[in-house]
Amino acid sequence: MRVGAGGGVLDNDAMETTGTTDAATGSATGSATGSGTGSGTGTAAVDERWAAFHRWGPYALLAVGTLVAWSAADAIGMTTGERRASGALIGAAVVLQLWWNRAARTRPEPSRSGTCYYAVRWVLGFALTWLNPLFAFYAVIGYFGAQYLLPRRLCRAGLFATAVTLAGSQSGGLPPRGVMGWVLFGAILTVNSMLVALFAHFAALEEARGRARVETIAELERTNTALQQALDENAALHAQLLVQAREAGVADERRRLAAEIHDTLAQGLTGIIAQLQVVGAAQDPALGREHLDRALALARHSLGEARRSVHNLSPVALADDGLPDALKKTVTEWGERTGVRARFTVTGTAEHLHDELAATLLRIAEEALSNTARHAAADRVGVTLSYMGDEVTLDIRDDGRGFDPLTARERTPVGGFGLDGMRARAERIAGSLTVEAEPGHGTALSARVPLVRHDR
Repeated sequence: MRVGAGGGVLDNDAMETTGTTDAATGSATGSATGSGTGSGTGTAAVDERWAAFHRWGPYALLAVGTLVAWSAADAIGMTTGERRASGALIGAAVVLQLWWNRAARTRPEPSRSGTCYYAVRWVLGFALTWLNPLFAFYAVIGYFGAQYLLPRRLCRAGLFATAVTLAGSQSGGLPPRGVMGWVLFGAILTVNSMLVALFAHFAALEEARGRARVETIAELERTNTALQQALDENAALHAQLLVQAREAGVADERRRLAAEIHDTLAQGLTGIIAQLQVVGAAQDPALGREHLDRALALARHSLGEARRSVHNLSPVALADDGLPDALKKTVTEWGERTGVRARFTVTGTAEHLHDELAATLLRIAEEALSNTARHAAADRVGVTLSYMGDEVTLDIRDDGRGFDPLTARERTPVGGFGLDGMRARAERIAGSLTVEAEPGHGTALSARVPLVRHDR
């Protein structure tokens, strides 16, 4: 509770409004209004100062009231009997305070002893003010700490009783003299009572704010705990994802190397074997020398591809030429080696593709031609590279024996990655691969990838 009385008492009571609120809500409220350890330390310091005031303040106010009242005793007209009575009351007030300071070792809570202490102190203050209005300097102590000493149901009554004492002092002394004295006393008492109610309302609001702060801090602590748990779970999940990503990267690299070895070394060795078989069966030395030179060129080409595959570089055919030229050379050399009529065509406006796209389409073409040579027994092959706006299409058609696409083809010990490998290559760059084939009517293969230009 916070109250105010008239005159200079209001300033003291405004201080009490802040101080007692902090003390009532305790250290938890201090934590809510501050940040970290510094706030808790500041609240503890305020509590210590208010505890010191409640312990020594009554002595100081009694001393000031005694000094001022006795200095003006002659002007007020105190009799000898009144002086002796005030002296006895002052002694009783000192003894009361000594007893209470010893009984209340810590910050007091509302109790019967606290209620008795407050009531006796009020009686002493009222009696002293009756004898001399200037003893109100001591009576004003009733406004401080009422919420610690009195139960909630008695707190307003105690504050009102203090307001009565101070109103009597401010109206010229007790009892009021004459009709105007009672009117002035009633007016001042009304003002003081309104101030008591106003500051009590502010105190209730501040106390509610303190409770809300404590609840907010508790909720924040629970939220922080949950957040920490979530962070720990995320850290564990992140570590798990790193392991999975590393494993996926290793698996992807293994697939890449397997595909590169199949597309370069395996096909190159197949071509070399074919050329050497022709050399072994050739009767004409010139023809044998020609196929031997081709085998040597294939061996060198395969060696270069192997080195580039290890370093994840572009195919040799793309080292100096763009995709159209590289495909044209590949198709031409393949036709010369196999004796199959092979034709390459470009449609649309040629674009300089991203290295990954160009390498993928070239590898798909090489694999398709290799499969045609091994399985199709074709007489003619057509390869078409089409630039169509935002995508590029590679079509390979042959007039060979064909096959049934719905029938699963078993991988032979010498077999390659075939259609699965080509499809995986296309999907790796957000493309697709479609196959149209029929037994006895050839095969048509189409790879479609997005057109991504080369980064310059």
